[in-house]
Amino acid sequence: MFCSCFCVFQASGVTVNDEVIKVFNEMKVRKSSTSDEVKRRKKAVLFCLSDDKKKIIVETGKEILVGDVGESVDDPYASFVKLLPLNDCRYGLYDATYETKESKKEDLVFIFWAPEGAPLKSKMIYASSKDAIKKKFTGIKHEWQVNGLDDIQDRSTLADKLGGNVVVSLEGRPL
Repeated sequence: MFCSCFCVFQASGVTVNDEVIKVFNEMKVRKSSTSDEVKRRKKAVLFCLSDDKKKIIVETGKEILVGDVGESVDDPYASFVKLLPLNDCRYGLYDATYETKESKKEDLVFIFWAPEGAPLKSKMIYASSKDAIKKKFTGIKHEWQVNGLDDIQDRSTLADKLGGNVVVSLEGRPL
């Protein structure tokens, strides 16, 4: 008797909310702005799945504004890490400011947060939906999958993603 099995792998069918795309475009485009507009620009933001698990949305209250840095936020990178839930997945955008030996730079980093303590079902749906959000984020140079606080707390790990040993400081702090 002959048995053949076919496995069909399919994307999750999750869509990306328009607000997510709007936030990405606002972070990506650095047009000349008034100082108030610059202060309202997002330095970091988290995205999550909607309650019905059908859309990727901007997570309410999980952002850092450029204007917060130096005011209510001393260290934007450490503050971003604290936004991440310890037992569930998220997508994030972080606008990294760093210096190499030659120049000062800013780059957006797409982060897929999938901590070990997250439920398996959550890891599966976030992993299978990652391409949907990445396709909307055109021009992202840096992508980072992080599986726990040990991977993300040390800012030198992000510096390695941004340029390896040529990065000398991140967010104004020497490495």
